Amino acid sequence: MLRISKMTDYAVVLATHLAAAEGPHAARDLAVQTQIPEPTASKVLKKLARAGVVVSQRGAKGGYALARSPEQIGVNEVIEAIEGPIAVTECSDETTDSLCEYETNCGVRANWQRINVAVQRALSEITLADMAFPGTAELVLIARSSQEAERLRAAGPME
Repeated sequence: MLRISKMTDYAVVLATHLAAAEGPHAARDLAVQTQIPEPTASKVLKKLARAGVVVSQRGAKGGYALARSPEQIGVNEVIEAIEGPIAVTECSDETTDSLCEYETNCGVRANWQRINVAVQRALSEITLADMAFPGTAELVLIARSSQEAERLRAAGPME
């Protein structure tokens, strides 16, 4: 089963909350509003800040805010800030040099890499704006090629 960690889930919740909110918010306030324990919220927000998803401002009117508009931040960025590169299998992680003992005889490696690319693309196309205001988001289509994706988009919404 593919599943993100609880910390990553918290990161998406916090980033989505910031996407729907105006201005910076203190970690304490975000923890209360999202019902995430304050130490956990602070830890997650610091990771998001290091990854450039959020910015932190000191002072009386300081706190955390998104680094860019919610329409410009894909869910993939939030996940990668906490989990690292998205890879559905070890051999589809392009950032490591790990070698599988079955790699030379593996008949599915290329397909896992295709699946990984599709998952990454789908997660990057869902923005924090989509997460904050789900009724306005389009369904993300996973197609075999960019031509197929354009054809499906041109066909209009699926019912």
